[in-house]
Amino acid sequence: MVYGAIIGLAFVVVIEAHPPRTGVVVGWLLGTAVAVALAELYSEVIGVETRERRRVGRAEVVEMLDDAGAVAFGVAFPDVFFILAALGVLQLDTAFAMAKWSGLGLIGFYGFWAARFAGAGVPRALLQGALVALVGGALIALKAFLH
Repeated sequence: MVYGAIIGLAFVVVIEAHPPRTGVVVGWLLGTAVAVALAELYSEVIGVETRERRRVGRAEVVEMLDDAGAVAFGVAFPDVFFILAALGVLQLDTAFAMAKWSGLGLIGFYGFWAARFAGAGVPRALLQGALVALVGGALIALKAFLH
């Protein structure tokens, strides 16, 4: 999930300087989500087959599809704001701002809950969420620095 959210955030940050039409952004994000999810699925299958020297069973593929779907969700998440922009609810600049900052929040959210599910207390989970969110913050800062 975090992997997908970081890719979605990186995509938004990169195209913001010279944005195409809103519908194109929506299509590119959806296409990227599908491509990354399929790459994730294929990577998992290859990993099991090479590590365990056996074919992957259907039940395992279903589990892997769940993981790939979570990655796709993370990549495509910013599309919500660009669809609203296409409908005239938001300005394109606002959609980009909301996509960036909500992507950063999503990355931190995933980090926080991963720590909580692993048994960490709230302070430790907040720290983990903040640290993983720094990855997204670094992308936004790099874009601001280079542009």
